Amino acid sequence: MKVELLAPAKDLECAITAINYGADAVYIGANAFGARHNATNSLEEIKRLVDYAHKFYVKVHVTINTILTNEELKEAQKLIYNLYDIGVDAIIVQDMGLLEVDLPPIALHASTQCNNRDFEKVKFFEKTGFQRVILARELSLNKIKEICENTNVEIETFIHGALCVSYSGQCYLSQSIGGRSANRGECGQPCRKKYSLLDDKGNYLIKNKHLLCLKDFNASENIEALINAGVKSFKIEGRLKDKNYIKNVVGFYRKLIDKYAQKTSSGKVFFDFEPNVNKAFNRGFTDYFLNNRNEIFNFNTPKSIGEKVGKIKEVYKNYFTFEGEKLSVQDGLCFFENDELNGFLINKIENDKIFPNKMPNINRGTVLYRNIDIEFNKKLDISKTTRKIKVDFIFTDNKLIATDEDNNEVKINLDDFEEAKNEIKAKQNIIEQLKKTGESDFYVENIELKLIKIPFLPISKINELRRNILELLMKERLNNYKRPISGEIKVIPYYKNEIDYKGNVHNDFAKLFYEKRNVKVKEFSFETKPVKNAELMRTKHCLKYALGKCKSKDKLFLEDEFGKKYELEFDCKNCEMVIKYTC
Repeated sequence: MKVELLAPAKDLECAITAINYGADAVYIGANAFGARHNATNSLEEIKRLVDYAHKFYVKVHVTINTILTNEELKEAQKLIYNLYDIGVDAIIVQDMGLLEVDLPPIALHASTQCNNRDFEKVKFFEKTGFQRVILARELSLNKIKEICENTNVEIETFIHGALCVSYSGQCYLSQSIGGRSANRGECGQPCRKKYSLLDDKGNYLIKNKHLLCLKDFNASENIEALINAGVKSFKIEGRLKDKNYIKNVVGFYRKLIDKYAQKTSSGKVFFDFEPNVNKAFNRGFTDYFLNNRNEIFNFNTPKSIGEKVGKIKEVYKNYFTFEGEKLSVQDGLCFFENDELNGFLINKIENDKIFPNKMPNINRGTVLYRNIDIEFNKKLDISKTTRKIKVDFIFTDNKLIATDEDNNEVKINLDDFEEAKNEIKAKQNIIEQLKKTGESDFYVENIELKLIKIPFLPISKINELRRNILELLMKERLNNYKRPISGEIKVIPYYKNEIDYKGNVHNDFAKLFYEKRNVKVKEFSFETKPVKNAELMRTKHCLKYALGKCKSKDKLFLEDEFGKKYELEFDCKNCEMVIKYTC
């Protein structure tokens, strides 16, 4: 079974890093219309990425996953044609208006922003002509399996990274607060801010906590089960993350997935370090709703806490003693004081004595976390991990044949040669020089000499043959690369009769898309015109559940740092919480 490891990239450098460290595909933003406003790339940069990626049969997906105005739709159409012309494999879309304009035959992926949590919606996208559907993060393993078993479209799921607290595509909180729309790629991340929880009498139940802040997703213990469920692509979140994060997290999941399935791309990754996601940015980890519901939130901080490393033994004037993992000078340590995250750097270490750059207010038994592992970061900084494609050589009396791991084959005819006087030495020279693939994208696994007469060939000649045949082989690989293409966009009935602002219809073409499918569009997007008493967010993160008060009938409110109140409603049947703006 083959499955895809899909990595994020904020820019060309991160994308190439993702490929070198094992990604089967990368997703990246173009110069507009991506859901990460601060992660844009020019067509020239994406073209360079495509050329590099396709050498390894790695696919490039570009995000066009915001909702668009009528005018933007025309610009997006032109952009998609340009992306197709430079070789991009797929576009990730949210706005259905794009399906009502002329598009090139590029593969279409339904973004998680489409709120893909119902089997009926996934089936609709399949029948409409999408090649892939990216599921909502909130689904259980059983639900994912049910969808995979009853659809033929490719299914993509998230496996690692930050979690949106709201169902994707259904969050209007940022737009409501400051006009920064999540559906338009400008989310202000209000879910990472502090809130207080009140009852309807004005009593504060919780004050100034990060009540909407979730831990980070980590599905590593569920990879085998997700593969068995039928998932075809595993997505790492993080299009704003840096190069070292990409090296570590992509490398970790490459090694893990290789235990259970084949990759969809080519090449072997030669690691020079051991990846460890616990050392990457994280707010603590959760597998969210894949299995039995666990603690998914982190009310104390939206910052990275890293990995637990030990605890304080004793505290002195300017140092403390410590028991736990080995630490290094310049490590960043953090701890919770009255539920607030505090931190410091290590200036000096003497045996078990730790001298911080500033003496923190810590006590005996305080648990310490390391969110900067300086030695591990150095390994990432200097890592020379490479990715190379397997090639086998056959050397006969009249030709040199090269075959790669995807069965691409090329041949070079050999000139007449002088017979070697020292056959053993001549054979040894041929084998040794053919193995020296150097800075090329190939490594040699097998060399077979099928020779009646052993030739005498100067080392320079063997090297020239090797360079020439590897160049031919790469050309042959690229010539044989097959890009996925879209099928016909079909008009089939939608699974609902009407949609409101939560359908995110932002242009006339999207409205036409739904009307063709017998859907009444009751209203345009929240971004077009704010809707009175609208749901600003619907989430599987329920504060009643988090506080163990599921049976409580109390009316509850959130209050932000500026005194704005938001009414909370609870859909207990579906275990969902709704946030509404009140006053």
